[in-house]
Amino acid sequence: MKVIVQRVKESSVSIDGHVKGHIEKGYMVLVGFCEGDNQEIIDRIVDKIIHLRVFEDEQGKMNLSLKDVNGSILSISQFTLYADCRKGRRPSFITAAKPDVAIPLYNYFNQRIKDSGIYLETGVFGADMKVSLINDGPVTIILDSQDICK
Repeated sequence: MKVIVQRVKESSVSIDGHVKGHIEKGYMVLVGFCEGDNQEIIDRIVDKIIHLRVFEDEQGKMNLSLKDVNGSILSISQFTLYADCRKGRRPSFITAAKPDVAIPLYNYFNQRIKDSGIYLETGVFGADMKVSLINDGPVTIILDSQDICK
């Protein structure tokens, strides 16, 4: 599982010209799954995301979590996080989980965020989405279950 976490002032996702989801302060996350990902891995990643201390405190230090600032999450499925560009010029996505595996994992990921008390908006798995954001900082964190769940 790979997740790109971007701290945002606001973010939205549109499908066919209509806004599907919009958040103010919080994270826009791109989420990708590979074969072998499971609910245990998702639980650990969700815990990491909601407790990352990357929001500024009164002294201007990154010391507050998403929960501390009452932030939100815009979750976007993103199989291209598993692009393999080592050979040639056309990426291979062979390690990305197939939809029959990834869709239930993505739904579980989003439900775990909701269960933690975080306000959540989402895109639509497999849709042609237009994502916009105002990155705050910018602060961008890459989480990979290969590093976190060893």
